[in-house]
Amino acid sequence: MATSSATTAVRSWRTAFLTLRDETSSLSGCPSVSQLLHDVLFSNLQSLVYAASDLPPHEVTSDLLFLLELVSNAPPRDGEDSTLTFTHTCHLVHGILQRVSFEFNSSSFNLILNSFQSIINFFLVKAATKSSATRFKPVMQCLETTRCLTNVYQGKFSPLEIVHLVKFVLHALECSHAEFVCLYNSSATQRSTAESGKRLHRYSSLWEVQALSITMLGEAFSRAGSSLPVDIWQSTIEVLRKVIDVIASKSVLGEDSILSSRFYSSLLNCLHVVLTDSKISLSDHVSGFVTALRLFFVYGLTSRPQFTFPAVGHKEVSPNLPSEEPKKIDHTPYRPPHLRKKDRLNIKQSKPQDHRIFSDDDSFTMNFMSSDSDYSDSDGSIKDTNSVQSSKVRVAALVCLQDLCRADPKSFTTQWTILLPTNDVLRPRKFEATLMTCLLFDPCLKARMASASTLAAMLDGPSTVFLQVAEYKESIKCGSFMPLSTSYGHIIMQLHNGIIYLIQRETHDRLLASLFKILMPLISCTPYSRMPGELMPNLIISLRARIEEGFPLKTDQTGLLVAAISCLTAALSTSPAPVQVKQMFLEEVSAGSVEVDKRTGVLFTLLQCSERLASPAICFESLQALRAVSHNYPNIMSSYWQQVSTIVFKILKAASPEVPAKAWKGHVGNTAGFIGEKVVTAAIRVLDESLRAISGFKGTEDLLDDKLLDNPFTSDCIRIKNVSSAPLYEQESSEDIKESAKAFQSGSEQWSEMIEKHMPLILQHISSMVRTAAVTCFAGITSSVFFSLLKETQEFIISSLIDSALHDEVASVRSAACRAIGVISCFPQVSQSAEIIDKYIHAVEINTHDPLVSVRITASWALANICDSIRHCIDDFAFKPSIDSNANSHLMASLTESALNLTKDGDKIKSNAVRGLGNLSRFVKYTSSSHPASLGDSRWLERIVQALVSCVTTGNVKVQWNVCRALSNLFLNETINLEDMDWAPSVFSILLLLLRDSSNFKIRIQAAAALAVPSSVSDYGKSFSDVVQGLEHILENLGADHLSAPSSFKYRVALQKQLTSTMLHVLSLASSSDHQPLKDFLVKKSSFLEEWFKVLCSSLGESTTHLENENNSVGNQKKEMISKAMRSLIEVYEGRKQFAVAKKFEMMDSGIW
Repeated sequence: MATSSATTAVRSWRTAFLTLRDETSSLSGCPSVSQLLHDVLFSNLQSLVYAASDLPPHEVTSDLLFLLELVSNAPPRDGEDSTLTFTHTCHLVHGILQRVSFEFNSSSFNLILNSFQSIINFFLVKAATKSSATRFKPVMQCLETTRCLTNVYQGKFSPLEIVHLVKFVLHALECSHAEFVCLYNSSATQRSTAESGKRLHRYSSLWEVQALSITMLGEAFSRAGSSLPVDIWQSTIEVLRKVIDVIASKSVLGEDSILSSRFYSSLLNCLHVVLTDSKISLSDHVSGFVTALRLFFVYGLTSRPQFTFPAVGHKEVSPNLPSEEPKKIDHTPYRPPHLRKKDRLNIKQSKPQDHRIFSDDDSFTMNFMSSDSDYSDSDGSIKDTNSVQSSKVRVAALVCLQDLCRADPKSFTTQWTILLPTNDVLRPRKFEATLMTCLLFDPCLKARMASASTLAAMLDGPSTVFLQVAEYKESIKCGSFMPLSTSYGHIIMQLHNGIIYLIQRETHDRLLASLFKILMPLISCTPYSRMPGELMPNLIISLRARIEEGFPLKTDQTGLLVAAISCLTAALSTSPAPVQVKQMFLEEVSAGSVEVDKRTGVLFTLLQCSERLASPAICFESLQALRAVSHNYPNIMSSYWQQVSTIVFKILKAASPEVPAKAWKGHVGNTAGFIGEKVVTAAIRVLDESLRAISGFKGTEDLLDDKLLDNPFTSDCIRIKNVSSAPLYEQESSEDIKESAKAFQSGSEQWSEMIEKHMPLILQHISSMVRTAAVTCFAGITSSVFFSLLKETQEFIISSLIDSALHDEVASVRSAACRAIGVISCFPQVSQSAEIIDKYIHAVEINTHDPLVSVRITASWALANICDSIRHCIDDFAFKPSIDSNANSHLMASLTESALNLTKDGDKIKSNAVRGLGNLSRFVKYTSSSHPASLGDSRWLERIVQALVSCVTTGNVKVQWNVCRALSNLFLNETINLEDMDWAPSVFSILLLLLRDSSNFKIRIQAAAALAVPSSVSDYGKSFSDVVQGLEHILENLGADHLSAPSSFKYRVALQKQLTSTMLHVLSLASSSDHQPLKDFLVKKSSFLEEWFKVLCSSLGESTTHLENENNSVGNQKKEMISKAMRSLIEVYEGRKQFAVAKKFEMMDSGIW
């Protein structure tokens, strides 16, 4: 019976479509297609749907494609005929797709999309004037059919077909946009009127069309977003922006039953997928997106009592943070979320589908946003659907903000003042909500987590740059204009207040971890020097209190404690160190808080946590914090040296040297009770930093060149060198200096204790990381401490460094040893010992040939320091007795050869090599002599000059600066007759070229200084005229110089002063020159020189530095240099019969005294 019925249905299908094919071939475009379709197919529509499941899929697909092509190509007709034809066609295709799998190719898929596009265009554009909401049903079925096909055959579509699909969906959205705008705007005023009731069904249907279209768009991008062309991505952004702008046109989102949360979710999820793969700048859209997304911060919460919050400010009232939404008690057996979803789907599928397909009154019921994670146990009862959906909308909006921040961080920074509060962060905001509102008051944990992630993303972008202009001003009146820098300052203040408040009270482990992730970049980008002075101390005290309080969840207690201590480390590492924090530490020290019986204060907390050897991660982070204290607040270190020494010794003793080397690599906290190499290394670095702080280490003890610095015009422009490895000492008064001197003298005791107590445990340690840290300690010793140690201890340090540099198998240890050698070799007493210097040279020279560049860098640095050290004591240098009379020359040749070979290496190594050559060329004798620094061969000099000239063209900025400095040293070598050197003109030309064309002011300053070194006209040789004319040209065009980068502008004044000094020097020598063209040039430039000297003389009356007020010798030196130059010019002008010009200079010369 069933077989007979199926056979009949199949026969009816085939008869209908054969008839349709025959009749349409004879119609030849006759406008009776609608009537034909109704008579042949649509009159028996339901039986055709049933028959499709008994037919071969290819036959069904072929017939339906024929039908769609016929309908879409039929002559356009208005009225009920076209409406019924399109409606029945959509019903038929949609119903059959539920039963039969289509078989189609690329051309057939394009045919389906084109046909559906014609149908959608008809209903949403041509028939848009009709008020019947039933016209949305066929549109929905077109979209549903297309979505079903793409889901089933998603892996078979080509990129071109995906592009076609996206264009199809975008067209559907654009067609419905105008009506969507009208209905969306009218919903705000149509609350309970009769007209609103009439539009309800129409509005819901249009809402569903938009929602499904946007969902399909998001699915297409999630599958092939990276392969879509830029123009498609840009068109999608523009369409989504139009929809977003409609939502943003209303200041408050509607939350009644008409405004479906599902639509908002689909829109925001689609926007998230599109923004994830940003292809062009979003600068034109960021503001519009942010304005709309901000409206979702309190979506679904404005009428909820949970959003209220007790007033902040009463100490006796402790505001309760919002918790997760209350869960309703359910006594049914527990079922996981994914099984609950299957239950709901089974219930839906048990309903008859035929009525759903053909009922015009049914709205769209496909669950186009569901997933296994839609309902989770942390969201409360699934019965509270509106609350759950609203929370998902808020989360989706926050995720989109993260995407915008990552896609275009530069444009997103302009939205900070909209998204973040400038005042009253702890008060709820229903109508001007910010990200902090979500973080503090949202009842849904997922929304609060998303808000925290968004804040972290914002702070992790370019905020570290633009927030540096922030400043906090308390006197800003409410509602008055606030500069952007002040707005940023108030935002930073409110962020601190809100985050600190939550850290003190929050109990959820994941949210706490997110809060620490926010606080870390917030600390790093906050300019605390322009913020309220109590901000940093309050932050440190709050973190200390939370660390001492601990965390309730034992499973994640270690991780949260590590995060809290890491934030404390970041706070303690801020530079410049806040004075208020220093005062806080001084008060702790004076109160004895680091003593065992005083269990309060930040220092005690850190010392206590660093003793938790059973938790290596906590111990490691605590040691990092202690190291930050030692570096930023060195003046307090001597007060708790004993505690640091004891803790470090305890860690070293607890470490197990018997553990195999493999177990030492990267296992911090993985094995309970095992002290890993990172913890031991951190402990040694705390010891190292403490010793540097106590002994007053301020970097390498460079021996300054007095001749280069003895310049009255540039003496006040000498910049203090900042050494990153040295503790941050403040500018101290004379009394503080005396106290510091006493403390530094006691540094020898601590060093002796460390060498005797700790070094034996670490210097020969199995871990190379530990050995490297141990050797690095020696690079922080000062000369005063070194020579206050016992002779045996000094020899131990020297022998340990040489042994590590020569025999250790690990490159990092050898590199650290070379650095320490470079530091100690600068000590005057060490440099005067030929035996020690000989050993150091041997160890360093071997490491200059190391295959690893990291070793060669430090070895070349040490080599340059040794050369500089020898230069300052060469006259008193007593080389060890040797039978070989050439031993001294061999030593100088070895140093020179090593430096020459290093000039062929990379820029970092080349820079050090050039510095070493410059130091050697200052004192080495290149003629036969009994002097210990004699090389006895002028070819060495030629090789050095050739290497320096080559480095100018092949080296970077630092190399070029060192070349200029090296040439200055070369000119100072009294044994070299520059006028007789063939290479002298090219050297002067190079210096003039660098002075004129270099984009780096520091190079130009050093080049100008080098040109001022020769003391006579004969030293300049044939280049004197070129030097004078070149300097004059540079001075004349200095104001029009636009070559330098902005970072060099701070050196402009120094360059002008050095040029002035150099010009005065060469002009003072001009009268001694016999070069007549030079004198003619000076006559020609007399007008410029006169004006230049007038400006220079007028500046003498201005006291530029405090030093000049106390000591007038600098001013007198300037006057002497100016007078000497003018007297030389007077002599030149008188010799050229320019008496009038000479008279003017005489009057200026007499006026300066």
